[in-house]
Amino acid sequence: MLERGSDGMLRLPALATAHSHAFQRAMRGRAQRPLGPAGDDFWSWRAQMYGALSTLTPESIHDTSLVAFRELASRGVHTVGEFHYLHHQPDGTHYDDRICMADAVVSAAKLAGLRIALLRAAYHRAGAGLTLDRVQRRFYDADIDEVLGDVSALRRKWSQDPDVVIGLAMHSVRAVPQSWLRPLSEHAQAHALPLHMHVSEQAREVDECVAETGRRPVELLAEKGVLSDRFVAVHATHLAAHEAKLLGQAKSFACICPTTERDLGDGLPCISTLREAGVHLCTGVDSYVVVDPIEDLRSLETHERLRTHSRVTFRPVGLTPAEQLWSEGSLQGARACGFADAGAHVVIRRDHPALELVRDEELLDAIVFGAPGTIVDRTERLARAGRREQ
Repeated sequence: MLERGSDGMLRLPALATAHSHAFQRAMRGRAQRPLGPAGDDFWSWRAQMYGALSTLTPESIHDTSLVAFRELASRGVHTVGEFHYLHHQPDGTHYDDRICMADAVVSAAKLAGLRIALLRAAYHRAGAGLTLDRVQRRFYDADIDEVLGDVSALRRKWSQDPDVVIGLAMHSVRAVPQSWLRPLSEHAQAHALPLHMHVSEQAREVDECVAETGRRPVELLAEKGVLSDRFVAVHATHLAAHEAKLLGQAKSFACICPTTERDLGDGLPCISTLREAGVHLCTGVDSYVVVDPIEDLRSLETHERLRTHSRVTFRPVGLTPAEQLWSEGSLQGARACGFADAGAHVVIRRDHPALELVRDEELLDAIVFGAPGTIVDRTERLARAGRREQ
């Protein structure tokens, strides 16, 4: 995995971040002070996030995404999965070009030198029996045909670009009614599209799903035929053990977003249970509170150490923990986004200060567990890179 070239540089498969909301890069620093006497949580943060997106235009979402994606590229990321749900004008009116917001994000990724999976997200409601917030009208889909029409238009536009995958997302069990789950997932399976969804990020989401359907979120998704080897459960924070087994049996992915999850106080997912169930793991930057993809992948292990009060919590067969983590942060993330390989190399200087005193046989361990994101010197695109089979 780790190669040392004749030029003395170290090369590793480029990193992938499988879950991104690029517009949230504009929020950095905005939500780190207490709002009032009551405790802050995910839901108070969400209200601040809604304020940040209320005035975005196709031009400004392009500019914000470009800043976000250039920062990713500088940290060794070559593939990004953009979970895109900002579709309409501030009052909910459709743009004349319905896909212009998505196109603006794709164009920014290409300008930054990244490959992108644009995951067009379905969003129909605020929750069971709840009225849409004013800002949520920018996300709103009246019916399934609107969602699939946009997906088809995006696929037609970008079908010849090897650096662009168009996939489908369902925002969450809060935002997508259960009657939509099967037809949307069937469309994704019929066209071999990546299918992503926020799953059990908050305990309240689980409770509301049980109250509405009598099922926990992953139970519901399994019942509706959503789970597959192209399904990505984003966050997967509050799963019961049998839900992890359902994901593993389907060979699904779980995309963990550690730097965002700890910023929002989401909680610690049980990584050991996900690993034991055979769930494919990958990582995501999510809200861009910090961009350090090496920190995201190392946190799959270090956060589990915090949760279990132990060290070295998994022992992969035939690999070191660092090798397994790098694979999850690179190839696994790329596959979750619909690409067949990492697509590029990360190039690292052997004489970087973070690697002083490190023995050659422990270089990857030192990079994964002890190096900052700034250790990346550059990325080098591979001559042969492509998508997963369509």
